[in-house]
Amino acid sequence: MFVGVNTQVSVEDILRGIIIQSGNDSSVAIAEHIAGSEEAFADMMNQYGEVLGLTNSFFMNSSGLDTELYYNTMSARDLAKLAQSSIIRHADYYPMYAEREFTYNGIRQSNRNTLLFRDRNVDGMKTGWTDAAGYCLVASAERDGMRLVSVVMGAASEEARAIETQKLMTYGFRYFETHKLYDLNQVLTNVPVWSGDQNVVDLGIQEEVYVTIPRGQAESMQATVDVDEIIRAPLSNGQIMGVVNVTLDNDLIYTGDVIAMQEIVQGGIFKRFIDWVTLLFANLFAG
Repeated sequence: MFVGVNTQVSVEDILRGIIIQSGNDSSVAIAEHIAGSEEAFADMMNQYGEVLGLTNSFFMNSSGLDTELYYNTMSARDLAKLAQSSIIRHADYYPMYAEREFTYNGIRQSNRNTLLFRDRNVDGMKTGWTDAAGYCLVASAERDGMRLVSVVMGAASEEARAIETQKLMTYGFRYFETHKLYDLNQVLTNVPVWSGDQNVVDLGIQEEVYVTIPRGQAESMQATVDVDEIIRAPLSNGQIMGVVNVTLDNDLIYTGDVIAMQEIVQGGIFKRFIDWVTLLFANLFAG
């Protein structure tokens, strides 16, 4: 990015230096600002990687450059997970990945992701290169409401990584589709409640849920809701009651918490007594 020593730079310019120009000086600057040193920042990266579920990654510095003493590691799956998290959790900054160039200190610097210049669907994300890893590209594209993330590692050149990425994107958009499973706060089922002021409680999901599956397979998805056999009041609105699992050809494609959609308070003493007797006899006959 060509940041001068002892120069003050805005966080947005630093981020553009990292995202657009792959500036190692930008990476070091923000690492030292946040954590005091690159080593401390790398520790933070590793800790946050565990939170994101990165299982095959280890960071030694902020730039990803290897030395004779150590090297950084990251799998293709972990790169895809990190890209997905960045898109969802930091949506305000994601448009930076689509910027083709920026100017800092009078120097115009171009985005190294050449697909931004040749494919209108591509709007990110990050290039990389080291001797050990070769030419790498994590790309993201959106078409007809479906977003795909691809990861190419170990390519022989900038052009090769772009070509392989386009192959992956073409395949993904041609043979897959994104299907909406559930709406926000959608009721999935209702189940009996014992000892409450109401006899049933609605169970639902707290978020919109989308899955990307092979085209034409939506009707083959199956959903099961697993909750405790006996549910007793009181229940709070939003209380986790179980899980919903969605499978496609016996492969689990989504799992999420099922929550109570309303509050259920304890019923009166007579209601609780009747329910207790009913459950007692039910258990006796079940045995």
